[in-house]
Amino acid sequence: MPSGDDGPDRGRGTEAAASALNGEGAPNLEETQAPSAPGVGAVSVLWSFGKCLGALLPVYLAGYFGFSISLVIFGLIIYMGWKQSRNGKTARLQSAMYLLENEQDFTTTKIFRSKRDLPSWVNFPDVEKVEWLNKILQQAWPFVGQYLEKLLVESIAPSIRASSTHLQTLSFTKVNLGDKAMKVVGVKAYTEHDKRQVLLDLYISYAGDVEINVEVKKYFCKAGVKGIQLHGKLRVILEPLIGDVPLVGAITMFFIRRPKLDINWTGLTNLLDIPGLNTMSDTMIMDAIASFLVLPNRLTVPLVADLHVAQLRSPLPRGIVRIHLLEAEDLAPKDNYIKGVLAGKSDPYAVLRVGTQTFTSHHVDNNLNPQWREMYEVIVHEVPGQELEVEVFDKDPDQDDFLGRFKMDLGLVKKARVLDEWFNLTDAPSGRVHLRLEWLSLMPSADQLDQVLQRNKNIAIASKTADPPSAAILAVYLDRAQELPLKKGNKDPSPMVQLSVQDTTKESRTCYGTNNPQWEDAFTFFIQDPRNQDIDIQVKDDDRALSLGSLSIPLSRLLVSPDLTMDQWFQLDNSGPASRIYINIVLRVLWLDKTAPPTSPVSPTPSVSVPGGSEGGATVDVTAGGVSVTPSPSHKRPQQTSPDPSFASEGVLRIHLVEAQNLIAKDNFMGGMVKGKSDPYVKTRVGGFTFRSHVIKENLNPTWNELYEVILTQLPGQEIQFELYDKDLDQDDFLGRFKISLRDIISAQYTDQWYTLNDVKSGRVHLMLEWLPRVSDPARLDQVLQFQSQQSYQNKVVPSAAVLFIYVERAHGLPLKKSGKEPKAGVELSLRGTSYRTKVCDRSTSPQWDESFHFLVCDPKQDTLIVKLSHSWGMALGSVVLLLRELLVEPGLVLDRWLTLDGALPESQILLRATLMILDSKLAACGKDPGETARALAPAMSAPDVEEVEAIIPSKEAATSANQELRHRAVPPHGGGDQGRSDQGQVKLSLSYSTEENRLVVLVHACRHLIACTKDGSDPYVSFILLPDKNRTTKRKTSVKKRELNPEFNERFDFDLSLEEARHRRLDLSVKNSVSFMSRERELIGKVQIDLAQLDLSSGVTQWYDLTEEAS
Repeated sequence: MPSGDDGPDRGRGTEAAASALNGEGAPNLEETQAPSAPGVGAVSVLWSFGKCLGALLPVYLAGYFGFSISLVIFGLIIYMGWKQSRNGKTARLQSAMYLLENEQDFTTTKIFRSKRDLPSWVNFPDVEKVEWLNKILQQAWPFVGQYLEKLLVESIAPSIRASSTHLQTLSFTKVNLGDKAMKVVGVKAYTEHDKRQVLLDLYISYAGDVEINVEVKKYFCKAGVKGIQLHGKLRVILEPLIGDVPLVGAITMFFIRRPKLDINWTGLTNLLDIPGLNTMSDTMIMDAIASFLVLPNRLTVPLVADLHVAQLRSPLPRGIVRIHLLEAEDLAPKDNYIKGVLAGKSDPYAVLRVGTQTFTSHHVDNNLNPQWREMYEVIVHEVPGQELEVEVFDKDPDQDDFLGRFKMDLGLVKKARVLDEWFNLTDAPSGRVHLRLEWLSLMPSADQLDQVLQRNKNIAIASKTADPPSAAILAVYLDRAQELPLKKGNKDPSPMVQLSVQDTTKESRTCYGTNNPQWEDAFTFFIQDPRNQDIDIQVKDDDRALSLGSLSIPLSRLLVSPDLTMDQWFQLDNSGPASRIYINIVLRVLWLDKTAPPTSPVSPTPSVSVPGGSEGGATVDVTAGGVSVTPSPSHKRPQQTSPDPSFASEGVLRIHLVEAQNLIAKDNFMGGMVKGKSDPYVKTRVGGFTFRSHVIKENLNPTWNELYEVILTQLPGQEIQFELYDKDLDQDDFLGRFKISLRDIISAQYTDQWYTLNDVKSGRVHLMLEWLPRVSDPARLDQVLQFQSQQSYQNKVVPSAAVLFIYVERAHGLPLKKSGKEPKAGVELSLRGTSYRTKVCDRSTSPQWDESFHFLVCDPKQDTLIVKLSHSWGMALGSVVLLLRELLVEPGLVLDRWLTLDGALPESQILLRATLMILDSKLAACGKDPGETARALAPAMSAPDVEEVEAIIPSKEAATSANQELRHRAVPPHGGGDQGRSDQGQVKLSLSYSTEENRLVVLVHACRHLIACTKDGSDPYVSFILLPDKNRTTKRKTSVKKRELNPEFNERFDFDLSLEEARHRRLDLSVKNSVSFMSRERELIGKVQIDLAQLDLSSGVTQWYDLTEEAS
């Protein structure tokens, strides 16, 4: 199928045009040449003589100075190569320019003898000519040149001079775009795919006599460009379509594939035309262009204000194509022996490309009908347009031989949903490839997730690819961060972000010299099982050493979020108290629908606010059916807030630091001759907050009796860190540390335990931890307040009785400034000694913030929330006082409405939601002394048992997420847990029988918890055999993993056995340590023997097996 993506075939066209320059397409130059003057002939003779002398001069100098003649020959070779490259570029440029000027004549003459040599508007009926547009470009071209000259001289040159002291004398001496304007040789419009947009494919062809010269006077250096060719297909997307001028919200442009580029250099850059350097220089320039203008990169130009440019610059993919590379047949033989006397076969492998995504299969030795049975998944950003290209090669020790290729538009896969066909190879005498192509739609619902996972499990057994099929894709849009911690010396960091899902890590760009970075980067990850995987986010300084914060989000949270999307601020762990990051995370389930007709891609729908203000203006909503413009007058403004679903989901952790015992003594006197005690204190870190206890002088068994409370979001992986120090005049001494998983505290609700200190000889700490239940029953408040009044702590903290959540959405009718301008409004909320501020909105009398805050409340009957509005934290715009006791009579303890502002206009109001939740402690419910209640709630522990308490409380979920099973999500049916693992370790295997291939399949996934055979660990590998086997033909082994106690192999082994024969075999497997000959190191790590008759091989079994010293 012809694609026409490259527009007219300029390679063949320029050759034809070159022949036409000396043929019947152009006048005879000899006939039209005017007679020259006699003086001109004499000058030409002298010039020719001078050039001959110049050519002989290097030979003479080489002999005079005694240089080797090889240097002269090498120089001549370089010069000849440069000359040939330059002449070729000049000829191609002149031919292309001649072709563009005479395109209409060429299409009607005999020069183009085949259809493939014709321009795209002749070859494809749906590609239209736009001569009117070319006439406009030609007329405007001189003015484009004036703009470019002004841009280079007045903007770009000063910035280059300021960037380096070596370039302070740089200047553009000549900027001339020439007379040849860029031409659009064809346009194809797509309007049937999405009613919200218009797609245009512009076939660009530019062969210009542009001349740009640069000079650096300091170094007497001149360089420049004289002539450029650029040919390619530029896709232009006009979206969203809106019902107001200019009718289009933004213009997005990109090349689907890299355009063809040819540059003629001048001056010092002539060196770039030397063979070898010319390819490298053109590739570097194309890489720079591709970094922002070739898919998946896009250039977006917004035409209206308040447009979500990020959703247009980084949209969700159109879909995913799953490629099953099955087999090939009748390939050409390329291996010959004895100089071609004996004909051999080939060692074929395949290379698959979709845009920048490239995959290479394994090679099959000595086979003209290879079977690969491999599976790949590619992201499709644009259909129609993107193509799948498959090339087959013969593997050789030196240079691989070409066996054929074919291309196909992925739009065909989208229409067919499933395409299972043989494709003939072109540019080869014979051969064809068998592919199965599946179009996976992006579903914004998890309803079919279980069905997708079951289908993927069956695919994984049949495929030889180590990576299992993906059940979903995760699109992450990294927007910005705020209030990141400073570096040492109060210097601003240069933050970048590392995002990791399983074993895939991607990095954002670096924002230099700021603690409020804006990255605006997008990333896409393939997800095997969103129920068990997390995304880990690390914010680091540009040296990758200093951590500025971290965040771990389980993808299971997305499964219960609306539209599988989270678009919000996240609090950073191990960072500053106000450090947070804004991320848009979208999960889409990959669904193969073999029956449904093609649908438009599911993507975030941007909304546009048309200029004209909030009052009396219009809001443009891009919906699935198109674009609707609805007026938004003041009387139709929303009557209630619409916060994020995660609003008011945080909980409160209460930490009671009681005492410590048996701490180590750090204070010594008289040079250590007299031992003292310690002056201990405790640092507690959780959720970006740090609490420090008071110091107790000279005591190894201190009692602090301090209380801390913190509001936290329930995220997996969060930990409470405790560190003890001895207070000294100079540097405090370390007394021990321990960590507690927040998830365990949430599960237990309440714990009262002693925790042993790590990294020291002795010491333990007594803590009472409680994850406070939240209730909306005001009747519980009195009992909570009564319990609160009975408590007394050393740090004078009063336990909180409730938590208050505030969502500030918008305001309306704010007063103008004295100058008559609209204010830049911000909101400040204060409760007792705690205050928060929103962002400052752009000038508007009806600003919108959409921000949430929370406060700890000691007494809801007495406390008051004060809300103040001001212009840039200066001129007051109004205020409102909210008595929390008024919330106690509201249904569900929730107030959600417009509140009139005091000290402002009569119509000035603010829309907010206030949610109060009572913290119903179990201690308050029992109404007892904390120590007594603790003994009632927690199981009694004897003194010896207390000493055995681990510093980190492991949970079943935490243990699972911490080990290597993150990479292999199959749930073992039996015998695969950590609880009863053997001392030798475990090995994970998949055993199945493929009825289609009539072979037994053994997949060795990984090992874990192996014993160390040396002080450096072990170099494990897996060896096994199928018994009984007298000739040992079934013996196999994996590769060796160096210094790894939890190695991953992911290697597959096939055995040509019948199902009945396989059931009579036993798998005898050993995990061994790779040792050298005569080594005394231990070789055998562990063994296991599996009776295949006891397994359901037809369905397949995947599980962890315990290793023993002798096979069981």
